Amino acid sequence: MVIALAGFVTVGAPTAAAGPTGTLQYVALGDSYAAGVGAPPYDPDSGRCMRSSKGYPALLDPKGRIDLQVNATCAGSTTTNVTDLLASPLNPLNDDTRLVTLTVGGNDLGFADLFETCSTPGQEPQCLALIQAIDPLQFQKLGSDLTDLYGEVADAAPKALIVVTGYPLLFEPNPRNPIITAFNTATAALNQTIKDAVNDADGNIIYVDVTEQFAGHGIGSLDDPFINSPSVGLPEAFHPNAAGYRAYAKAISAAMRVALDRQKQLT
Repeated sequence: MVIALAGFVTVGAPTAAAGPTGTLQYVALGDSYAAGVGAPPYDPDSGRCMRSSKGYPALLDPKGRIDLQVNATCAGSTTTNVTDLLASPLNPLNDDTRLVTLTVGGNDLGFADLFETCSTPGQEPQCLALIQAIDPLQFQKLGSDLTDLYGEVADAAPKALIVVTGYPLLFEPNPRNPIITAFNTATAALNQTIKDAVNDADGNIIYVDVTEQFAGHGIGSLDDPFINSPSVGLPEAFHPNAAGYRAYAKAISAAMRVALDRQKQLT
């Protein structure tokens, strides 16, 4: 069954019962980096949400131990969009949910506008100006909004492990290029904001840093880039490709194993 909600498309019933013994009932939330934008083809039923089977939610289950009950990821999502979903009758989280992944925050800072401007030839000065115009107060507000959102996720899925990811640094470092430096600096600040919000949140929640998995594979890398360059054009530009989403899944899976093993030891 496919249920649509204000741009979100969720696959499966939000009150799904627990699955086979030993499986984790899983719900995926978040923006284009969670949906798999950058690695087409996209599920035609997902509409503007642009979900791909190459996105990390579909890659976390190589051994059949995770049951993806609902993929509520959607390109363009902000913290407000996810909060609204959780407050709606179609909230996909419940007491049976055992795993939630969440990647969100970039759109709150206007990264979608950055991508549009910075992928347009001849717009380099405007691109740099937009990055430098991000106000530190925006990070402060985002941190507060994320902490609140994580609490709402924990309330809606009290038995779930909540896995929050950061974003990769988009470019290989180049100190001679101010746009590259500004982009990576802004992304690092975004990741720190997300990490701090996780630390401030209550619940069974962990932060996953993906920058190490992407190191050496950003835009401008000579070998095996994991992120689509601006020349690819929107919407794929500045998003991971299929290899990048495999790197996301690898980082998430490793963190999950540690967290779940610790959880077992405490029970």
